[in-house]
Amino acid sequence: MNEALQDLGELPNLRPDLFQRPDLARLQPAALPGHAPRFLLLYGSVRPRSFSRLLVQEAGRLLTALGGEVRIFHPSGLPLPDDAPPSHPKVTELRALVQWAEGMVWCSPERHGAMTGIMKAQIDWIPLAEGAVRPTQGKTLAVMQVCGGSQSFNAVNQMRVLGRWMRMLTIPNQSSVAKAYQEFGDDDRMKPSPYYDRVVDVMEELMKFTLLTRGIAPYLVDRYSERKETAEALEARMQLRGM
Repeated sequence: MNEALQDLGELPNLRPDLFQRPDLARLQPAALPGHAPRFLLLYGSVRPRSFSRLLVQEAGRLLTALGGEVRIFHPSGLPLPDDAPPSHPKVTELRALVQWAEGMVWCSPERHGAMTGIMKAQIDWIPLAEGAVRPTQGKTLAVMQVCGGSQSFNAVNQMRVLGRWMRMLTIPNQSSVAKAYQEFGDDDRMKPSPYYDRVVDVMEELMKFTLLTRGIAPYLVDRYSERKETAEALEARMQLRGM
């Protein structure tokens, strides 16, 4: 037993065999991944000129320049949650990309003071668990939104809640682009502005957090309660076998 855990008399509810102090050595990856950091970008509008799509395209260019590999999921044709089986081609495409990614960017327009249904549908199709794997747990996340009028933070705040629920490591920085129709030129590229600079900040931060965590994500999200549940389930199975 860990020397620091020998005296747990003050904590009688703990199982000493499952309680662990954080190990600094395990916060250093044994080996760095040999591939570039992988990012999946989601956007929340299927309009022909979607500003959330244009913004994630800018984010993708920045992440590529920072050394990442980027894929963008296009939600057109994705069915409503529960309105098609998980074998639907767009659903399987989305879930495969989520498994592939080590970090994600979510960008939604704000509609009626909230993220769009298209954005929520994509998140709802991502399962909390698939077999024995939680496809989003421990992965990094950056959130952004585009506004048709003045700057607001309703959509990014909602997506932060969802990121926590999906057990993702949501970075502190975020982007909200006001009057987005003024921020993109006829070439569909974002114009120079403080809004653009903030997007650069967010992508830099996302890359740094991803580099820091991608090799140790399983340890970062390892939990006492889940170790206990696993141990108790194993003990129950062993008792059944011994009958």
